[in-house]
Amino acid sequence: MKNQSIWKRIGDFAMGKGFYIVLFLCVATIGISGYYLLRTAVGGIHNTEPAGGSASVTIPDQSTARPSVPQREPAPSAPAPSGSAQTKPDPAVQPQPDDPEPVKDQTPEPDTSSRQTVSKVFTWPLQGAVLRDYSVETLSLDPTMGDWRTHNGLDIAAARGVNVLSISAGTVEQIYDDMLMGTTIVVNHGGGLQSWYCNLDPETAVQIGDQVDIGAVLGTVGGTAMAEVGEQSHLHLETLLDGQPVDPREYLD
Repeated sequence: MKNQSIWKRIGDFAMGKGFYIVLFLCVATIGISGYYLLRTAVGGIHNTEPAGGSASVTIPDQSTARPSVPQREPAPSAPAPSGSAQTKPDPAVQPQPDDPEPVKDQTPEPDTSSRQTVSKVFTWPLQGAVLRDYSVETLSLDPTMGDWRTHNGLDIAAARGVNVLSISAGTVEQIYDDMLMGTTIVVNHGGGLQSWYCNLDPETAVQIGDQVDIGAVLGTVGGTAMAEVGEQSHLHLETLLDGQPVDPREYLD
């Protein structure tokens, strides 16, 4: 009866206050075990070395680590010509030449001396008085414009319809109507010489490309030159040598 009373007391204690004591002991045991387990895990992490090993780097000595570059032997120089010792001038002190002189144009200039020595025969284009002479260096009175100006040709008086003759043999180069000088025929006589016949009738006796002899009829005197309507009926004659006007009298006289 006595033993049964003891176990009953123990059971009552376990069901009462003893339950809490046992629960506390269990919690304490779990806490202590977790503490030691956590400490062991942290200590293991701190003591573990990195997987890559030590991170220290050793820098080699450049004087010994640099690979040696083999030196290329200089190419043998060509032997200097016998009998003379040639030295190459130093470009730093070599004197510089002066600016070269401009190259002159070697194209020969037109021979203007042929003005007096053209080996051709010439004739007057028609018979008549000279109304206005050639004048490019001095001014002459222009009856049409009423002022003083240069004049590149000869104005030879002639009635309308009078035949105009070629002053020398040549080729008809141009036939055209000029707004100021009227119907114009240009004959190329060769050697750079041309004769221009202005103030003609629009109906001409030749065509471009025709070969004409000295004294051949080119056309007739007209009244188409608006720049010279202030004068009486006439032929305006010009001569050009190498494209420059010259006095027709140099050939006609």
